Amino acid sequence: MRIRVVLDVLAVLVLAIGAGGNLAAGAWALPPWLPAWLGWTIMLASVTPILLRRWWPRPAYVLALALTAAAVPIGGPVLAIAVVSAGCALYTFVVCRGSRASRVGFAAGLLAIGLFGVAVPNPSTVTTVNFGASALIVGFALGIAVHGRREYAAAERENHAREAVSAERLRIAREMHDVVAHSMSLIAVKAAVGNHVALEQPAEAREALRVIEDTSRETLAELRRMLGVLRDGTGVPALAPAPTLQDLRALAERAEQAGPSVDLAVDGLDELPGGVGQSVYRIVQEALTNVVKHAGATTCRIRVTGGDGEVSIEVRDDGRGGTATPGHGLIGMRERVAVYGGEFSAGPSGDGFRVFARLPYETAVAR
Repeated sequence: MRIRVVLDVLAVLVLAIGAGGNLAAGAWALPPWLPAWLGWTIMLASVTPILLRRWWPRPAYVLALALTAAAVPIGGPVLAIAVVSAGCALYTFVVCRGSRASRVGFAAGLLAIGLFGVAVPNPSTVTTVNFGASALIVGFALGIAVHGRREYAAAERENHAREAVSAERLRIAREMHDVVAHSMSLIAVKAAVGNHVALEQPAEAREALRVIEDTSRETLAELRRMLGVLRDGTGVPALAPAPTLQDLRALAERAEQAGPSVDLAVDGLDELPGGVGQSVYRIVQEALTNVVKHAGATTCRIRVTGGDGEVSIEVRDDGRGGTATPGHGLIGMRERVAVYGGEFSAGPSGDGFRVFARLPYETAVAR
């Protein structure tokens, strides 16, 4: 805004000094019937709409039209300054308002200049009408173009903001589903075990309660962190480190507490880019959740294999198998794989169920 005001001041100085210099040097003279002080006053006043247009667009444009009408019988540099000032004021009026009012103002300005140019005696009617109309047309056209561009940019920013909010909500929903579904599955299984053996095997029941307590505490802590993100909009200090390949072992051990024996092997991988590593963890977590909840399996084999810029995940169990129902878990896994343009499949295989995912990624270039 400050730079634009400075440019307006410079334009006013150029116009005033140029016209005033011509008058003072005698290159152009005021009409004999016009007092010199009045001619100079109209000329200097004609530049004021340029200074006022940033703060009061409509009054500045109205003032510019009034001064243009006063300058029509004078002609010469005074009229030139007045119509240029009117064009500048109309441009700002259209940019700021961009409504029917600006179009009405434009039409009113053209009509006023045409009527005054024809009805009021002046040095050149044709020049007055053509020059005045041209200044208004240029100002209006530029104003419409800039206003439209700003509206488009504002709409794009709003769309991007909406898309960012939707993407963040989807990410948080996916994370909450992964955490809650996995933990609640373990809790449900252990609660059923504890209830079944409570009377005959109290030690086993106490162990089930311990697993339920530990899992509940971890889940509550994770949910608090996520809710903190939702409340403050940033929540950076509250975020826990994103899960990585190194956390898969602990994930497998927690799943084993719910019943099935888990055989985990990670081959050809030391580390992965952060987003890929987190996606691998969440895919394995969701697959294990389905094994615990639905498969009724006794064993589960997990293979995470990497090499040549891609990582493959295979989770097999010896459970009931059956048809894969596209619930939130499978949809979430498929979306995570789709982010990297990978491959995903889930369905019965042999005596159980198989989940497979392949995620390509770009390897860092050594420098």
